[in-house]
Amino acid sequence: MEQIHSTTIIAVKKDGKTAMAGDGQATIQNIVAKAHAKKVRRIYNDQVIVGFAGGVADALTLIDRFEAMLQKYSGNLMRSAVELAQTWRRDEAMRKLEAQMIVADAKTMLLISGVGEVVEPDDGILSIGSGSNYAIAAAKALVNNTDFSAREIAEKAINIAADICIYTNHNITIEEI
Repeated sequence: MEQIHSTTIIAVKKDGKTAMAGDGQATIQNIVAKAHAKKVRRIYNDQVIVGFAGGVADALTLIDRFEAMLQKYSGNLMRSAVELAQTWRRDEAMRKLEAQMIVADAKTMLLISGVGEVVEPDDGILSIGSGSNYAIAAAKALVNNTDFSAREIAEKAINIAADICIYTNHNITIEEI
């Protein structure tokens, strides 16, 4: 899996809810260019949450293409993700896009990458970006040792990542479905 720097996105599914949190730091050549970027958002009539890491322009292009796939396949998240990943891998222009996405609807959560991966987690936790290892470790510990909700776990996990990762800040956006 490719390594994407400059942000952290964490998604947690628990008790029928999925929460996704992302920090707001945009970094260009090791300089904080923006502190309040919104990297987690709702699409497809607010039925799908998307979080992205990597180049902003690249990620927004992918989100637009993913939403078009959702329209084409009547909101089928898995089919849309697989079609996007296949197109991303085959299309010469798209192959140059440097980003990863986590997408989730009420039932499914997936990681989509430019190397053709579509991953559904076994444990209901996914993370991408430079602080992903910190966030995922924190989320796993919180899921296994607390009664916190998905939203609380996502918020605490991203804040732990922000305490450790220099590419992640505490300006957090959280969406829940």
